[in-house]
Amino acid sequence: MGKPTGFMEFAREPAHTRDPLVRIKDWSEEHPPYAEETLKQQGARCMDCGVPFCHTGKLIAGMASGCPVNNLIPEWNDLIYRGQWREASIRLHKTNNFPEFTGRVCPAPCEGSCTLGINAPPVTIKSIECEIADHAWAHGWLKPEPPLARTGKRVAIVGSGPAGLAAAAQLNRAGHYVTVFERADRIGGLLMYGIPNMKLDKQVVERRVRNMADEGVRFVSGMDVGKHFPASRLLSDFDAAVLCMGATQARDLAVEGRKLQGVHLAMEFLGKNTKSLLDSNLADGNYISAKGKHVVVIGGGDTGTDCVGTAIRHGARSVTQLEILPRPPDTRAADNPWPQWPKVYKLDYGQEEAKALWGADPRQYCVQTRRFLGDASGKVTGMEIFQIEWARGADGKPPAPREIEGTQRTLPADLVLLALGFLGPERPLPEELGCKIDPRGNVAVDEQRMTSVPGIFAAGDCSRGQSLVVWAIHEGRQAAREVDRYLMHGETVLPP
Repeated sequence: MGKPTGFMEFAREPAHTRDPLVRIKDWSEEHPPYAEETLKQQGARCMDCGVPFCHTGKLIAGMASGCPVNNLIPEWNDLIYRGQWREASIRLHKTNNFPEFTGRVCPAPCEGSCTLGINAPPVTIKSIECEIADHAWAHGWLKPEPPLARTGKRVAIVGSGPAGLAAAAQLNRAGHYVTVFERADRIGGLLMYGIPNMKLDKQVVERRVRNMADEGVRFVSGMDVGKHFPASRLLSDFDAAVLCMGATQARDLAVEGRKLQGVHLAMEFLGKNTKSLLDSNLADGNYISAKGKHVVVIGGGDTGTDCVGTAIRHGARSVTQLEILPRPPDTRAADNPWPQWPKVYKLDYGQEEAKALWGADPRQYCVQTRRFLGDASGKVTGMEIFQIEWARGADGKPPAPREIEGTQRTLPADLVLLALGFLGPERPLPEELGCKIDPRGNVAVDEQRMTSVPGIFAAGDCSRGQSLVVWAIHEGRQAAREVDRYLMHGETVLPP
């Protein structure tokens, strides 16, 4: 710890963001950089606590507490305070292959379990992480590092999201020949087409992919394994394979009017927008436009927020976001103590932009949809909704939603986006391979992340269920270690 009294001397620096009314005019990232002296002070706030919970990566009450990739946070906070940026980058990359991704899109469970956060604003861990990564790229410290020798073993990775990229990076580092298959036209999976550009600039993803390719990883885009490439070849052409297809089976809403034109799954809306943006800066019109429309987003979470921010940039006439859960409290509730993830009310970037435009948070809480309304041509024009209350469950059952009589009302809606989460991976490929599916609908794996088929491993959302990018990176690294051990007769050179 460089400055023992830093946490008493320096206040937390709020996240640096561009003015909401300025940033909604473009698709650029919203976070300007910090001054170096400011970052030194923020690093100095790290208090060298006796037991640092920030890098524990545990699940408490079903949610992440601490960093799932076990970043050595107090160490690189201290290095930043001392101005030792290159050493901080080295320390950061020991545990995280892609800090430039997590520093932008991770919700920072590390900050939720920061010891300073017990009675003061926590250390700005996420911002410091992002600045370390960007600093390293800007100074040319992150260059291709091909392995010194090859093992001759071949590994296939299905999916190029964060889990697939992490597994590929680690296995290539161990000297194996790695081929990554991606069914989309660009590499990156969720990072490319699931997260909007203003949250994660695609040049950041492409830069890392180029670096990995220069290190020897082979990327094959536009290749849908099981459709364009026989699943059986994963076993015949490779010594091992890792399934990292994500949880792309979206949860739908089975209510009257679901088939009306203008009701879409959120990822269809987001994915088409990003592709059109990258292909033509939206000039080709190959996306679902919200311009001039009353937009209703059903569902909260990151995906719902991304729909709000994207619709605003299109020029939506209005945006309403419906959430089935109650509004979170402003401060931690008694049943949500530190170091659990703090379930508190906050404005994410999309809601902040909506409030700046129209004067209020666009979210409505404890709302359910009864049906969608349409016109004679089959286009959605509105929706009937009603308020609910969460009734206490009987005999230990969890609370259940109950309609409040007399609360039914109608909302205008020209575009409805369903951001209701995901049900697991698409089934055809794992079923064709003969992989068992667990009761939650995910690919079942053992403690070594191997599926029921010898030599076939799985990592990330396809085996875990819908989760965070940082968990995907953790599991990709974990799977790579077990694949290396499997191929090298019980030995591995990869870190845990």
